[in-house]
Amino acid sequence: MAAIIQQVLTEFNANKPGTAYFDQSIHDLYNSFRAQAAGYWVITTQQHLWGGGGIYPTEGLPAGYCELVKLYLLPAARGRGWGKQLIAQCCTAAAEKGYTHMYLETMPELHTAIPLYEKMGFEYLTAPLGLSGHYSCTVWMVKTL
Repeated sequence: MAAIIQQVLTEFNANKPGTAYFDQSIHDLYNSFRAQAAGYWVITTQQHLWGGGGIYPTEGLPAGYCELVKLYLLPAARGRGWGKQLIAQCCTAAAEKGYTHMYLETMPELHTAIPLYEKMGFEYLTAPLGLSGHYSCTVWMVKTL
């Protein structure tokens, strides 16, 4: 997944400090998401990895909130409804884990993802929540689960 995350961020000219591109955790997502309050799902077909996304209890978020994190799909995987399925899976799992809200951070460069987040019920915030360390992300959204 690290290669996919970095490829997608490079594709959108978003491979800069303060983004997931430089997160060391992308090189070991299995251990990063082993916490009971977290989860990560991938899209695969016939041994091919197309992308993934997850939920994480990011430090500093309000009680009941988790963050939608590291949601990236390869170009050939887009337009198939898989992004929508990943977000729905993340929302369902978050609610099952007791979360009441899902927060996300993104950036204007990822212009193809923002309309999907809007369609999935995310609403804009005027400031970031939590301590993700992604200071290059300037679009913040939240959804009630």
